[in-house]
Amino acid sequence: MNQSISTKTFNLRPATESDIDRCWEMLQQGKAQMFREGKKQWTETYPSRQSVENDLARGVAHVLELDGAVVAYGAVIFDGEPAYAQIEDRWLTHGSYVVIHRLAVADEVKRQGVATEFFRQVMRLASTRGVHSIKVDTNYDNFYMQHLLARLDFTYCGDVSYPQGARMAYEKVF
Repeated sequence: MNQSISTKTFNLRPATESDIDRCWEMLQQGKAQMFREGKKQWTETYPSRQSVENDLARGVAHVLELDGAVVAYGAVIFDGEPAYAQIEDRWLTHGSYVVIHRLAVADEVKRQGVATEFFRQVMRLASTRGVHSIKVDTNYDNFYMQHLLARLDFTYCGDVSYPQGARMAYEKVF
């Protein structure tokens, strides 16, 4: 994939059963990178292949294709995130929103704008459903995601808690 990303065609679509192996491969690549860098966002057991299968069963698993090749995976959730009800500060909005969880980009296209495009495509999808807010959370040591969110003009809104610990929560209204 040497050609400039800007000259290629992206397509966000719901994942299918035939995508499970590729989605799991990208999640494993993401986990391996986090482990190498000492980051604590993901663990040996999370996310798992079962996470992908559960996302698929719930209808929230999505893949981003680049010229027909699957290069990113994420759970795109329109029915809320329970942990977000107990934010330590406050959200920008209180209506409908979309959440992205478990975003993973294939190693061969990292640092080429693929995660940014995933977010942009999700915002387009949300707009078609009348949703104009996107909320996400990330670990304190996930500087890649924090940088991406800053570049996309997300606002830090406070912390949310999960059993495995607190996460930084962000929102963007579009």
